[in-house]
Parts: sequence; structure tokens; C-alpha cells
Amino acid sequence: MKSEKASLVIVSIMLLFVILFGLNRFNFDAREKVIEIKEYQGERLDSVYDFRENSILGPQEINVTDYRLRVSGLVETPLEYTYEEVLEDFSSKRKVIRLSCVEGWSAKVLWEGVSIKDLVEAAEPSEDAKIIIFHAEDGYTTSLHLDYIKERDIMLAYKINEVTLPKENGFPFQLVAESKWGYKWCRWVVELEFSDDTDYEGFWESRGYSNDADLDKSFWGK
Repeated sequence: MKSEKASLVIVSIMLLFVILFGLNRFNFDAREKVIEIKEYQGERLDSVYDFRENSILGPQEINVTDYRLRVSGLVETPLEYTYEEVLEDFSSKRKVIRLSCVEGWSAKVLWEGVSIKDLVEAAEPSEDAKIIIFHAEDGYTTSLHLDYIKERDIMLAYKINEVTLPKENGFPFQLVAESKWGYKWCRWVVELEFSDDTDYEGFWESRGYSNDADLDKSFWGK
């Protein structure tokens, strides 16, 4: 009897460990496997499966046929693009960049996408526009300063390790906010809104996270 109770306790502890520390990763690995590159120009890459699921409403299902990327706000020319138009109308770029999450994990992969600078030029923002607010399909928002976007040539990615973004990684587009904490890396992007509100606070920023989100500084606090 004591042996059975001890075994039950051990099993319960193991189950609790899985729930607390491994469930997200196990669910992620249950996806259909993709064929990704593991190295780029001599640099070792992490896997698409090294990203943990921590979105506010879970991975979003987006119908690419109905999808539109909207460019709105303080612009001369509000625009709307299909997924294919973004890929065909704008030149692509690729770069190995590490995403660092405030949860303590990180992943270094090859991103491929379009330069947001090109979208900015096409929309012709007014002189009053200082930031871009990124809107996601699930209602998530965050913002970045226009100067930062232009200086760092920030991209909207549609591929990761030469694989089309899986839905868990933000299909159709993920913001690659280089040198910023992971909560700035908006997934399932559906709208770029130009604004003059430099104090705008997105989902996590309105809950106490830093609006700057620089990796060399704490993510907590204004």
C-alpha cells in the first residue's frame, strides 16, 4: 500500500512538472514538422520549435485569401495589401537575429521579409507621424518609433529559417524588432497605424512594461 501511494505521489509530481514547465513546448512540437535550415553562412541557427507559445489568445488562424495588411493613420495615402501583393511589390531582405523573451528564453534564427521603410515610403506619412502602432489579429498592439524603424531597417518577416511562417510563429507577418524585448515582436500583423502619440501604450506596455523595450535595459517600468 505504501509503495502504491509513493508511486502515485511520484506520478503526480511528474505530471505537475510537465504542466508547469513543458506543456507549451510539447504542444508546439505536436505541430506538423517543417523542413528548415539549421545553419546560415556558417552560423548555427535555433529551430522554429524553440519558440514558446505565449500569445494572449493562442495561435491565430488567418485565411490568406481574405487577408489584408492595412496602412492607416497619419498618412497621405492609406493603403491595403493582400499577402501576395506585399511579397511581390516589395523587395525582400534576410538577417539572422535573436529574439529574447522576458520569460528567460531566446532563439536565434534567419528571418526573411520586407523592409518596413518601403511601406513607409509608399504611404507617405505626415510630418506629425512619430510612431507606428502595430495591430495583430488577436487584438494585441505595440508601437515603435519611426526613427528606430528607419535607422535599423526593421522588417516584417514572412519566413523563418527559409520556411513560410507557421501560424504559431505569426503567419502571415511577424514584426522583427531587432534589439528589443520579445513583446515588441508583434505576430499576426494586420495593420500599421501611423500616429503622433509617442506615449501610446500597447498590450504589455499598459501593464507596466517599458515602452522602449531595449534589450540592454530592464523590460519593467516606464
